[in-house]
Amino acid sequence: MRKSSKKHTRPTRKLGLPPGSLIHIGEIKTEKPSISLIEFDAHGLTETRFDSIEASRSHQPTREKLWLNVYGLHDPALMAEIGRRFKLHPLVQEDALNTQQRPKSDEYADYLFIVARCFDFVSETRSLTSDQVSIVLGRNFVLTFQERASGTFEAVRERLRAEHGAMRTHGVDYLAYALLDTLVDRYFVALDDLSDMAEDLEDAALTRPNPSLLAEINRVKHETLTLRRAVWPLREILNMLARADNGFFTADTRLYLRDIYDHTVHVLESLESVRDMLADLLDIYLSSVSNRLNTEVRILTVLTTLFMPATLIAGIFGMNFHTMPLLDDNEGFWFALAMMLGAATVMAAAFWRRNWLNTR
Repeated sequence: MRKSSKKHTRPTRKLGLPPGSLIHIGEIKTEKPSISLIEFDAHGLTETRFDSIEASRSHQPTREKLWLNVYGLHDPALMAEIGRRFKLHPLVQEDALNTQQRPKSDEYADYLFIVARCFDFVSETRSLTSDQVSIVLGRNFVLTFQERASGTFEAVRERLRAEHGAMRTHGVDYLAYALLDTLVDRYFVALDDLSDMAEDLEDAALTRPNPSLLAEINRVKHETLTLRRAVWPLREILNMLARADNGFFTADTRLYLRDIYDHTVHVLESLESVRDMLADLLDIYLSSVSNRLNTEVRILTVLTTLFMPATLIAGIFGMNFHTMPLLDDNEGFWFALAMMLGAATVMAAAFWRRNWLNTR
Protein backbone atom coordinates (compact mmCIF):
# COMPACT_ATOMS: atom_id res chain seq x y z
CA MET A 1 0.00 0.00 0.00
CA ARG A 2 1.06 3.57 -0.59
CA LYS A 3 2.58 5.19 2.48
CA SER A 4 1.32 8.59 3.51
CA SER A 5 3.01 11.40 5.35
CA LYS A 6 -0.21 12.62 6.94
CA LYS A 7 -0.75 12.60 10.65
CA HIS A 8 -1.61 9.31 12.35
CA THR A 9 -2.99 8.43 15.77
CA ARG A 10 -1.56 5.24 17.19
CA PRO A 11 -3.53 2.54 19.05
CA THR A 12 -1.19 2.91 22.04
CA ARG A 13 -3.16 5.99 23.11
CA LYS A 14 -5.96 3.69 24.25
CA LEU A 15 -3.81 1.64 26.60
CA GLY A 16 -5.43 1.54 30.04
CA LEU A 17 -8.65 3.26 28.95
CA PRO A 18 -12.03 1.57 29.50
CA PRO A 19 -13.98 0.03 26.57
CA GLY A 20 -16.02 2.57 24.66
CA SER A 21 -13.50 5.40 25.00
CA LEU A 22 -13.90 7.72 22.03
CA ILE A 23 -10.43 8.21 20.56
CA HIS A 24 -9.69 8.43 16.85
CA ILE A 25 -7.14 5.88 15.65
CA GLY A 26 -5.70 6.07 12.15
CA GLU A 27 -4.86 8.67 9.57
CA ILE A 28 -6.51 12.09 9.51
CA LYS A 29 -7.63 12.52 5.90
CA THR A 30 -9.87 15.59 6.16
CA GLU A 31 -9.17 18.96 7.70
CA LYS A 32 -12.69 19.36 9.04
CA PRO A 33 -15.48 16.78 9.40
CA SER A 34 -18.66 17.38 7.40
CA ILE A 35 -22.18 16.00 7.77
CA SER A 36 -24.79 15.47 5.09
CA LEU A 37 -28.34 14.28 5.63
CA ILE A 38 -30.69 12.83 3.03
CA GLU A 39 -34.32 12.38 4.05
CA PHE A 40 -36.51 10.49 1.62
CA ASP A 41 -39.70 8.58 1.12
CA ALA A 42 -41.92 7.61 -1.79
CA HIS A 43 -43.07 11.24 -2.17
CA GLY A 44 -39.79 13.14 -2.24
CA LEU A 45 -36.28 13.80 -1.00
CA THR A 46 -34.62 16.50 1.08
CA GLU A 47 -30.87 17.09 1.38
CA THR A 48 -29.23 19.07 4.19
CA ARG A 49 -25.61 19.81 5.02
CA PHE A 50 -24.40 20.75 8.49
CA ASP A 51 -21.23 22.71 9.14
CA SER A 52 -21.21 22.11 12.89
CA ILE A 53 -22.72 19.98 15.63
CA GLU A 54 -24.76 22.92 16.89
CA ALA A 55 -26.45 23.34 13.50
CA SER A 56 -27.57 19.72 13.52
CA ARG A 57 -29.12 19.83 17.00
CA SER A 58 -32.02 22.03 15.97
CA HIS A 59 -32.88 20.02 12.87
CA GLN A 60 -36.06 17.96 12.92
CA PRO A 61 -36.62 15.14 10.39
CA THR A 62 -39.32 15.85 7.81
CA ARG A 63 -39.48 12.48 6.05
CA GLU A 64 -39.77 8.86 7.01
CA LYS A 65 -36.31 7.52 6.11
CA LEU A 66 -32.89 9.04 6.86
CA TRP A 67 -29.37 8.63 5.52
CA LEU A 68 -26.75 10.49 7.55
CA ASN A 69 -23.22 10.53 6.14
CA VAL A 70 -20.11 11.78 7.94
CA TYR A 71 -16.78 12.63 6.28
CA GLY A 72 -13.86 12.74 8.69
CA LEU A 73 -13.65 10.69 11.88
CA HIS A 74 -11.10 12.53 13.99
CA ASP A 75 -13.65 14.50 16.07
CA PRO A 76 -14.84 12.37 19.04
CA ALA A 77 -17.32 15.08 20.06
CA LEU A 78 -19.11 14.74 16.73
CA MET A 79 -19.30 10.96 17.13
CA ALA A 80 -20.61 11.34 20.67
CA GLU A 81 -23.37 13.68 19.46
CA ILE A 82 -24.43 11.27 16.71
CA GLY A 83 -24.32 8.40 19.17
CA ARG A 84 -26.59 10.30 21.55
CA ARG A 85 -29.10 11.20 18.82
CA PHE A 86 -29.33 7.66 17.44
CA LYS A 87 -28.70 5.80 20.71
CA LEU A 88 -25.56 4.04 19.52
CA HIS A 89 -23.66 1.82 21.91
CA PRO A 90 -20.28 3.27 23.02
CA LEU A 91 -18.52 0.24 21.49
CA VAL A 92 -20.05 1.09 18.11
CA GLN A 93 -18.83 4.65 18.36
CA GLU A 94 -15.39 3.44 19.43
CA ASP A 95 -15.14 1.03 16.47
CA ALA A 96 -16.26 3.70 14.00
CA LEU A 97 -13.47 6.01 15.20
CA ASN A 98 -10.88 3.22 14.92
CA THR A 99 -10.12 3.19 11.19
CA GLN A 100 -7.87 0.14 11.50
CA GLN A 101 -10.75 -2.27 12.08
CA ARG A 102 -11.09 -5.63 10.41
CA PRO A 103 -14.34 -5.91 8.37
CA LYS A 104 -17.05 -7.21 10.68
CA SER A 105 -20.74 -7.10 11.56
CA ASP A 106 -22.28 -6.62 15.03
CA GLU A 107 -26.00 -6.96 15.74
CA TYR A 108 -27.72 -4.86 18.41
CA ALA A 109 -31.34 -4.66 19.46
CA ASP A 110 -32.30 -1.72 17.26
CA TYR A 111 -29.58 -1.56 14.62
CA LEU A 112 -26.90 -3.45 12.75
CA PHE A 113 -23.29 -2.27 12.65
CA ILE A 114 -21.11 -3.17 9.64
CA VAL A 115 -17.47 -2.30 9.01
CA ALA A 116 -16.02 -2.61 5.49
CA ARG A 117 -13.19 -1.13 3.47
CA CYS A 118 -13.15 0.89 0.26
CA PHE A 119 -10.26 0.82 -2.22
CA ASP A 120 -9.17 3.39 -4.80
CA PHE A 121 -6.45 3.16 -7.43
CA VAL A 122 -4.02 6.10 -7.63
CA SER A 123 -2.81 6.26 -11.22
CA GLU A 124 0.12 8.60 -10.43
CA THR A 125 1.74 6.11 -8.05
CA ARG A 126 0.08 2.98 -9.49
CA SER A 127 -0.96 1.91 -6.00
CA LEU A 128 -4.11 1.25 -3.97
CA THR A 129 -5.41 3.38 -1.11
CA SER A 130 -7.76 1.98 1.51
CA ASP A 131 -10.42 3.75 3.58
CA GLN A 132 -12.67 2.36 6.27
CA VAL A 133 -16.43 2.68 5.83
CA SER A 134 -18.76 2.05 8.78
CA ILE A 135 -22.48 1.48 8.18
CA VAL A 136 -25.20 1.51 10.84
CA LEU A 137 -28.56 0.14 9.69
CA GLY A 138 -31.52 1.00 11.90
CA ARG A 139 -35.24 0.54 11.52
CA ASN A 140 -35.68 3.78 9.58
CA PHE A 141 -32.17 5.18 9.18
CA VAL A 142 -28.75 4.45 7.74
CA LEU A 143 -25.57 6.04 9.09
CA THR A 144 -22.32 5.96 7.14
CA PHE A 145 -18.95 7.07 8.48
CA GLN A 146 -16.13 7.65 5.98
CA GLU A 147 -12.58 8.85 6.46
CA ARG A 148 -12.74 11.31 3.55
CA ALA A 149 -14.92 12.51 0.69
CA SER A 150 -14.03 10.08 -2.09
CA GLY A 151 -17.24 10.06 -4.12
CA THR A 152 -17.73 6.37 -3.39
CA PHE A 153 -21.47 6.60 -2.82
CA GLU A 154 -22.27 9.41 -5.27
CA ALA A 155 -23.96 6.97 -7.65
CA VAL A 156 -26.28 5.87 -4.84
CA ARG A 157 -27.17 9.50 -4.13
CA GLU A 158 -28.00 10.05 -7.78
CA ARG A 159 -30.32 7.06 -7.71
CA LEU A 160 -32.09 8.53 -4.69
CA ARG A 161 -32.36 11.94 -6.35
CA ALA A 162 -34.05 10.48 -9.43
CA GLU A 163 -37.72 11.45 -9.20
CA HIS A 164 -39.00 8.20 -10.64
CA GLY A 165 -36.31 5.97 -9.14
CA ALA A 166 -37.29 2.85 -7.26
CA MET A 167 -34.91 3.39 -4.33
CA ARG A 168 -37.24 5.85 -2.58
CA THR A 169 -40.00 3.27 -2.41
CA HIS A 170 -37.76 0.66 -0.78
CA GLY A 171 -36.82 0.55 2.87
CA VAL A 172 -33.53 1.64 4.39
CA ASP A 173 -32.34 -1.97 4.20
CA TYR A 174 -32.27 -1.65 0.42
CA LEU A 175 -30.19 1.50 0.80
CA ALA A 176 -27.71 -0.40 2.98
CA TYR A 177 -27.58 -3.12 0.33
CA ALA A 178 -26.87 -0.51 -2.36
CA LEU A 179 -23.98 0.88 -0.31
CA LEU A 180 -22.45 -2.57 0.18
CA ASP A 181 -22.93 -3.36 -3.49
CA THR A 182 -21.08 -0.16 -4.42
CA LEU A 183 -18.13 -1.13 -2.21
CA VAL A 184 -17.92 -4.59 -3.78
CA ASP A 185 -18.12 -3.09 -7.28
CA ARG A 186 -15.08 -0.98 -6.45
CA TYR A 187 -13.25 -4.19 -5.51
CA PHE A 188 -13.62 -5.27 -9.13
CA VAL A 189 -12.07 -1.99 -10.26
CA ALA A 190 -9.14 -2.48 -7.86
CA LEU A 191 -8.83 -6.08 -9.03
CA ASP A 192 -8.62 -5.00 -12.68
CA ASP A 193 -5.90 -2.50 -11.81
CA LEU A 194 -3.91 -5.15 -9.94
CA SER A 195 -4.30 -7.54 -12.88
CA ASP A 196 -3.02 -4.88 -15.29
CA MET A 197 -0.02 -4.19 -13.08
CA ALA A 198 0.72 -7.92 -12.82
CA GLU A 199 0.64 -8.27 -16.61
CA ASP A 200 2.96 -5.27 -17.03
CA LEU A 201 5.35 -6.78 -14.50
CA GLU A 202 5.26 -10.08 -16.36
CA ASP A 203 6.34 -8.36 -19.59
CA ALA A 204 9.10 -6.52 -17.74
CA ALA A 205 10.31 -9.72 -16.07
CA LEU A 206 10.75 -11.37 -19.46
CA THR A 207 12.51 -8.44 -21.14
CA ARG A 208 14.35 -6.31 -18.56
CA PRO A 209 14.68 -7.93 -15.12
CA ASN A 210 16.33 -5.71 -12.51
CA PRO A 211 16.31 -5.30 -8.70
CA SER A 212 13.68 -2.53 -8.82
CA LEU A 213 11.35 -4.91 -10.66
CA LEU A 214 11.65 -7.40 -7.82
CA ALA A 215 10.66 -4.69 -5.34
CA GLU A 216 7.67 -3.77 -7.51
CA ILE A 217 6.53 -7.40 -7.66
CA ASN A 218 6.66 -7.64 -3.88
CA ARG A 219 4.73 -4.36 -3.52
CA VAL A 220 1.91 -5.49 -5.82
CA LYS A 221 1.85 -8.84 -4.04
CA HIS A 222 1.42 -7.03 -0.72
CA GLU A 223 -1.44 -4.91 -2.11
CA THR A 224 -3.15 -8.03 -3.41
CA LEU A 225 -2.90 -9.54 0.06
CA THR A 226 -4.34 -6.36 1.59
CA LEU A 227 -7.33 -6.48 -0.76
CA ARG A 228 -7.87 -10.15 0.04
CA ARG A 229 -7.86 -9.40 3.77
CA ALA A 230 -10.70 -6.95 3.20
CA VAL A 231 -12.79 -9.15 0.91
CA TRP A 232 -12.49 -12.45 2.80
CA PRO A 233 -14.25 -11.37 6.03
CA LEU A 234 -16.78 -9.30 4.04
CA ARG A 235 -17.76 -12.45 2.18
CA GLU A 236 -18.57 -14.14 5.48
CA ILE A 237 -20.52 -11.08 6.65
CA LEU A 238 -22.64 -11.03 3.50
CA ASN A 239 -23.28 -14.75 3.75
CA MET A 240 -24.50 -14.31 7.31
CA LEU A 241 -26.69 -11.31 6.48
CA ALA A 242 -28.23 -13.10 3.48
CA ARG A 243 -29.22 -16.05 5.68
CA ALA A 244 -30.15 -14.34 8.96
CA ASP A 245 -33.80 -13.41 9.51
CA ASN A 246 -33.18 -10.71 12.10
CA GLY A 247 -35.66 -8.15 10.78
CA PHE A 248 -33.07 -5.69 9.50
CA PHE A 249 -33.17 -6.99 5.93
CA THR A 250 -36.38 -8.07 4.27
CA ALA A 251 -36.61 -11.35 2.36
CA ASP A 252 -36.47 -9.49 -0.96
CA THR A 253 -33.34 -7.56 0.03
CA ARG A 254 -31.64 -10.73 1.25
CA LEU A 255 -31.87 -12.04 -2.30
CA TYR A 256 -29.79 -9.05 -3.42
CA LEU A 257 -27.32 -9.71 -0.60
CA ARG A 258 -26.80 -13.21 -2.00
CA ASP A 259 -25.89 -11.61 -5.30
CA ILE A 260 -23.24 -9.46 -3.59
CA TYR A 261 -21.97 -12.58 -1.85
CA ASP A 262 -21.48 -14.23 -5.24
CA HIS A 263 -19.55 -11.16 -6.37
CA THR A 264 -17.20 -11.38 -3.39
CA VAL A 265 -16.57 -15.04 -4.20
CA HIS A 266 -15.70 -13.99 -7.76
CA VAL A 267 -13.32 -11.32 -6.46
CA LEU A 268 -11.58 -13.83 -4.19
CA GLU A 269 -11.17 -16.36 -6.99
CA SER A 270 -9.74 -13.69 -9.27
CA LEU A 271 -7.42 -12.52 -6.51
CA GLU A 272 -6.09 -16.06 -6.18
CA SER A 273 -5.30 -16.00 -9.90
CA VAL A 274 -3.44 -12.69 -9.53
CA ARG A 275 -1.53 -14.03 -6.52
CA ASP A 276 -0.53 -17.14 -8.49
CA MET A 277 0.61 -14.91 -11.36
CA LEU A 278 2.74 -12.82 -9.00
CA ALA A 279 4.22 -15.96 -7.45
CA ASP A 280 5.09 -17.20 -10.94
CA LEU A 281 6.59 -13.79 -11.68
CA LEU A 282 9.17 -14.34 -8.95
CA ASP A 283 10.20 -17.58 -10.64
CA ILE A 284 10.25 -15.85 -14.03
CA TYR A 285 12.37 -13.03 -12.60
CA LEU A 286 14.87 -15.43 -11.04
CA SER A 287 15.01 -17.49 -14.23
CA SER A 288 15.54 -14.37 -16.36
CA VAL A 289 18.32 -13.14 -14.09
CA SER A 290 19.93 -16.59 -14.11
CA ASN A 291 19.72 -16.85 -17.91
CA ARG A 292 21.20 -13.38 -18.33
CA LEU A 293 24.03 -14.27 -15.96
CA ASN A 294 24.66 -17.51 -17.85
CA THR A 295 24.76 -15.59 -21.13
CA GLU A 296 27.24 -13.08 -19.75
CA VAL A 297 29.43 -15.82 -18.31
CA ARG A 298 29.31 -17.68 -21.63
CA ILE A 299 30.41 -14.57 -23.55
CA LEU A 300 33.27 -14.00 -21.13
CA THR A 301 34.25 -17.66 -21.42
CA VAL A 302 34.24 -17.47 -25.22
CA LEU A 303 36.38 -14.31 -25.20
CA THR A 304 38.81 -15.89 -22.76
CA THR A 305 39.01 -19.03 -24.88
CA LEU A 306 39.67 -17.02 -28.02
CA PHE A 307 42.71 -15.38 -26.41
CA MET A 308 44.11 -18.59 -24.99
CA PRO A 309 45.99 -19.62 -28.21
CA ALA A 310 47.51 -16.15 -28.42
CA THR A 311 48.60 -16.43 -24.79
CA LEU A 312 50.09 -19.87 -25.45
CA ILE A 313 52.01 -18.73 -28.53
CA ALA A 314 53.27 -15.60 -26.77
CA GLY A 315 54.38 -17.74 -23.84
CA ILE A 316 56.27 -20.15 -26.07
CA PHE A 317 58.13 -17.42 -27.90
CA GLY A 318 58.84 -15.69 -24.63
CA MET A 319 60.93 -18.56 -23.28
CA ASN A 320 64.61 -17.72 -22.75
CA PHE A 321 66.19 -20.28 -25.09
CA HIS A 322 69.03 -19.25 -27.39
CA THR A 323 67.97 -21.54 -30.22
CA MET A 324 64.31 -21.38 -31.17
CA PRO A 325 62.60 -21.42 -34.57
CA LEU A 326 61.79 -18.03 -36.09
CA LEU A 327 63.72 -16.07 -33.43
CA ASP A 328 66.22 -14.83 -35.95
CA ASP A 329 63.75 -14.66 -38.82
CA ASN A 330 62.84 -11.13 -39.91
CA GLU A 331 59.24 -12.22 -40.46
CA GLY A 332 59.00 -14.20 -37.22
CA PHE A 333 56.94 -11.59 -35.38
CA TRP A 334 54.36 -11.37 -38.15
CA PHE A 335 54.24 -15.13 -38.45
CA ALA A 336 53.46 -15.42 -34.73
CA LEU A 337 50.68 -12.84 -35.02
CA ALA A 338 49.26 -14.73 -37.99
CA MET A 339 49.18 -17.96 -35.97
CA MET A 340 47.41 -16.15 -33.12
CA LEU A 341 44.84 -14.60 -35.45
CA GLY A 342 44.33 -17.83 -37.37
CA ALA A 343 43.72 -19.88 -34.19
CA ALA A 344 41.26 -17.29 -32.89
CA THR A 345 39.45 -17.20 -36.23
CA VAL A 346 39.11 -20.97 -36.39
CA MET A 347 37.80 -21.13 -32.82
CA ALA A 348 35.38 -18.25 -33.42
CA ALA A 349 34.01 -20.01 -36.49
CA ALA A 350 33.53 -23.20 -34.46
CA PHE A 351 31.73 -21.28 -31.69
CA TRP A 352 29.51 -19.57 -34.24
CA ARG A 353 28.55 -22.89 -35.86
CA ARG A 354 27.61 -24.24 -32.43
CA ASN A 355 25.54 -21.07 -31.76
CA TRP A 356 27.63 -20.21 -28.69
CA LEU A 357 27.94 -16.57 -29.75
CA ASN A 358 24.17 -15.95 -29.66
CA THR A 359 23.36 -13.57 -26.79
CA ARG A 360 19.57 -13.91 -26.97
